[in-house]
Amino acid sequence: MKSILFYVLAAAGEIGGCYAFWSWLRLGKSAWWLVPGTAALVTFALLLSQIETDAAGRAYVAYGGIYIAASLLWLWGVEGIRPDRWDLVGAVLCLAGMAVILFAPHRTA
Repeated sequence: MKSILFYVLAAAGEIGGCYAFWSWLRLGKSAWWLVPGTAALVTFALLLSQIETDAAGRAYVAYGGIYIAASLLWLWGVEGIRPDRWDLVGAVLCLAGMAVILFAPHRTA
Protein backbone atom coordinates (compact mmCIF):
# COMPACT_ATOMS: atom_id res chain seq x y z
CA MET A 1 0.00 0.00 0.00
CA LYS A 2 2.88 2.34 0.83
CA SER A 3 4.41 1.62 -2.58
CA ILE A 4 1.21 2.67 -4.38
CA LEU A 5 1.26 5.98 -2.52
CA PHE A 6 4.91 6.49 -3.48
CA TYR A 7 4.11 5.68 -7.11
CA VAL A 8 1.21 8.13 -7.23
CA LEU A 9 3.21 10.91 -5.56
CA ALA A 10 6.20 10.19 -7.82
CA ALA A 11 3.95 10.47 -10.89
CA ALA A 12 2.61 13.81 -9.66
CA GLY A 13 6.18 15.01 -9.10
CA GLU A 14 7.43 13.92 -12.50
CA ILE A 15 4.44 15.17 -14.46
CA GLY A 16 4.32 18.46 -12.56
CA GLY A 17 8.07 18.98 -12.91
CA CYS A 18 8.07 18.20 -16.62
CA TYR A 19 5.04 20.43 -17.13
CA ALA A 20 6.92 23.31 -15.48
CA PHE A 21 9.71 22.90 -18.04
CA TRP A 22 7.14 22.54 -20.84
CA SER A 23 5.45 25.74 -19.67
CA TRP A 24 8.74 27.63 -19.68
CA LEU A 25 9.94 26.34 -23.06
CA ARG A 26 6.69 25.94 -24.99
CA LEU A 27 4.19 28.27 -23.35
CA GLY A 28 6.48 31.24 -22.72
CA LYS A 29 6.20 31.15 -18.92
CA SER A 30 8.84 32.74 -16.70
CA ALA A 31 12.09 30.90 -16.02
CA TRP A 32 10.99 30.94 -12.37
CA TRP A 33 8.79 27.97 -13.27
CA LEU A 34 12.02 25.96 -13.33
CA VAL A 35 12.51 26.28 -9.57
CA PRO A 36 9.42 24.31 -8.48
CA GLY A 37 9.80 22.14 -11.57
CA THR A 38 13.29 21.07 -10.54
CA ALA A 39 12.15 20.48 -6.95
CA ALA A 40 9.28 18.34 -8.23
CA LEU A 41 11.64 16.24 -10.36
CA VAL A 42 14.02 15.71 -7.43
CA THR A 43 11.05 14.68 -5.29
CA PHE A 44 9.99 12.25 -8.03
CA ALA A 45 13.43 10.57 -8.01
CA LEU A 46 13.51 10.35 -4.22
CA LEU A 47 10.04 8.83 -4.03
CA LEU A 48 10.67 6.28 -6.77
CA SER A 49 13.86 5.15 -5.01
CA GLN A 50 11.80 4.29 -1.90
CA ILE A 51 9.86 1.49 -3.61
CA GLU A 52 10.47 -1.83 -1.88
CA THR A 53 11.43 -4.33 -4.57
CA ASP A 54 14.25 -6.71 -5.36
CA ALA A 55 14.95 -5.13 -8.77
CA ALA A 56 14.87 -1.46 -9.72
CA GLY A 57 13.77 -2.31 -13.25
CA ARG A 58 10.55 -3.89 -12.02
CA ALA A 59 9.86 -0.86 -9.84
CA TYR A 60 10.21 1.24 -13.00
CA VAL A 61 7.85 -1.07 -14.90
CA ALA A 62 5.14 -0.60 -12.29
CA TYR A 63 5.76 3.12 -12.25
CA GLY A 64 5.48 3.25 -16.05
CA GLY A 65 1.92 1.98 -15.97
CA ILE A 66 0.94 4.38 -13.22
CA TYR A 67 2.70 7.24 -15.02
CA ILE A 68 0.69 6.61 -18.19
CA ALA A 69 -2.62 6.57 -16.32
CA ALA A 70 -1.64 9.68 -14.32
CA SER A 71 -0.60 11.47 -17.52
CA LEU A 72 -4.04 10.89 -19.00
CA LEU A 73 -5.59 12.30 -15.82
CA TRP A 74 -3.28 15.33 -16.14
CA LEU A 75 -4.29 15.74 -19.79
CA TRP A 76 -7.93 15.82 -18.75
CA GLY A 77 -7.74 17.67 -15.42
CA VAL A 78 -5.04 20.27 -16.08
CA GLU A 79 -5.02 20.71 -19.84
CA GLY A 80 -8.76 20.26 -20.29
CA ILE A 81 -8.44 17.62 -23.02
CA ARG A 82 -10.60 14.58 -22.44
CA PRO A 83 -8.77 11.34 -23.30
CA ASP A 84 -10.37 9.52 -26.22
CA ARG A 85 -11.01 5.81 -26.54
CA TRP A 86 -7.58 5.22 -28.10
CA ASP A 87 -5.88 6.89 -25.15
CA LEU A 88 -7.85 4.64 -22.81
CA VAL A 89 -7.20 1.48 -24.84
CA GLY A 90 -3.49 2.28 -24.88
CA ALA A 91 -3.46 2.86 -21.12
CA VAL A 92 -5.25 -0.44 -20.49
CA LEU A 93 -2.73 -2.28 -22.69
CA CYS A 94 0.15 -0.67 -20.80
CA LEU A 95 -1.36 -1.55 -17.43
CA ALA A 96 -1.94 -5.13 -18.60
CA GLY A 97 1.68 -5.38 -19.75
CA MET A 98 2.82 -3.96 -16.45
CA ALA A 99 0.79 -6.59 -14.58
CA VAL A 100 2.28 -9.42 -16.64
CA ILE A 101 5.81 -8.26 -15.88
CA LEU A 102 5.16 -7.64 -12.19
CA PHE A 103 3.17 -10.73 -11.34
CA ALA A 104 4.81 -13.39 -13.54
CA PRO A 105 6.81 -16.04 -11.67
CA HIS A 106 10.33 -14.77 -12.36
CA ARG A 107 13.46 -16.82 -11.81
CA THR A 108 15.91 -15.37 -9.33
CA ALA A 109 19.50 -14.90 -10.34
